[in-house]
Amino acid sequence: MSTVTNDIDINNSKNSQDLGHYFLERSRLGSAQGPCDMDEDEEAPTELNTINSSGGFLVVSPDKLSVKYTSVNLHGHDVGVVQANKPAPVKRLVYYFEIFVKDAGAKGQIAIGFTSESFKMRRQPGWEANSCGYHGDDGLLYRGHAKGEPFGPTYTTGDRVGGGINYASLELFFTKNGAVVGAVDKDMKGPLFPTIAVHSQNEEVHVNFGQKPFAFDLKEFEAQERMKQQMTIEKISLPTDVSHGIVRSYLLHYGYEDTLNSFDMASQTTVPPIYVAQENGSCEQDIMYALSQRKTLRQLIRKGDIDAALCKIGDWFPQIVQDDKSATCFLLHCQKFIELVRVGALEDAVKYGRMQLAKFFALPGFEDIVKDCVALLAYQQPQESSVGYLLDDSQREVVADTVNAMILLTNPDLKDSRSCLHSYLERLLRQLTACCLERRTLNGDQGEAFHLQRVLNSSGKKAKC
Repeated sequence: MSTVTNDIDINNSKNSQDLGHYFLERSRLGSAQGPCDMDEDEEAPTELNTINSSGGFLVVSPDKLSVKYTSVNLHGHDVGVVQANKPAPVKRLVYYFEIFVKDAGAKGQIAIGFTSESFKMRRQPGWEANSCGYHGDDGLLYRGHAKGEPFGPTYTTGDRVGGGINYASLELFFTKNGAVVGAVDKDMKGPLFPTIAVHSQNEEVHVNFGQKPFAFDLKEFEAQERMKQQMTIEKISLPTDVSHGIVRSYLLHYGYEDTLNSFDMASQTTVPPIYVAQENGSCEQDIMYALSQRKTLRQLIRKGDIDAALCKIGDWFPQIVQDDKSATCFLLHCQKFIELVRVGALEDAVKYGRMQLAKFFALPGFEDIVKDCVALLAYQQPQESSVGYLLDDSQREVVADTVNAMILLTNPDLKDSRSCLHSYLERLLRQLTACCLERRTLNGDQGEAFHLQRVLNSSGKKAKC
């Protein structure tokens, strides 16, 4: 399946050069693709901030993960408050941290919560605007003013209490000894810092930012949140057996004729004949065109038999390779060069490169890929080099997709030129990506960053045609 990338405008120009350069860009993107960063490169809190704290009323341990109230509480604002060294990260489904109450001290006036960077460091979290705190001595929740609201049980020596941000539901939640106490709407703006407070003599708290296992099962909580989202999606009404038509149109688009025949045979008695193309106002003939030839050419390119593919293209669709300096010809010649390197025929690769690739070197848009191809000759193990992406099966798929699109474009009865570029399934995935990114934007860029590859792999299965 194609990588989701920006569309080119092919409505106003149906010439093959436009499509060819689209796939040329796909090939170029291969050099920049790496493993998907599932956890996001976003810094999370790791310790307490000894600079931004009410240092006169507390002592932070050398490891910056424990705090103790060492003064005598004479006034209501004699609070020992300390924030984390970094705000809670926002590019995830849930953020969470915990405290362990080693000693509740004289009054047990311990609090856990979230505050803004400008928070007054002589106040309990929740006593000031844009802050929230769950307090141990009375079990109340404070949200931006000095009057608390009933929330949960009190907590004391030996208890483990946690605070979290659920970016999916836009809520703050708190836990006690591994169980959720409650949740409230997250109406606070800007970066939020995990914050703890101690307020009476000998109160001592240890903080866990994830260095140790939590008492609360965070992974299970995240799994439940994802299940809620999935159940919401599953409640959306869709036409009966629409997935059948989507899969069928994908197989048609890419020329998987054998799989298509097996698919149709298996579903003859169970699925009514619903065709996505007809429902969307275009003709299925657009993607049925030259199905057998497209299947054969894809199989040849997938096996690396570029000579046979070029020969059959010349016989069946000569207009595709008529311009020997087109992007399509370039990708085919590059793949031939790559296949020679793959089997260790380096002398033949050099000869072929001089004969076929040299003419593209000075042409705009080709030079960087030519250089990458030639660079394969410089490595004893090219598959492990920076240009090893060219030896991946995905590069063969790019070439096969290019030829497939070019053949579809030659259809004299073509009604929608966009159908050459993406299947209906891929258009749906592109729409899914756009919607998820837009939803996150509406949430102030808070919440789990969307990775299409993670969504597709979440079931642990990969479809192979």
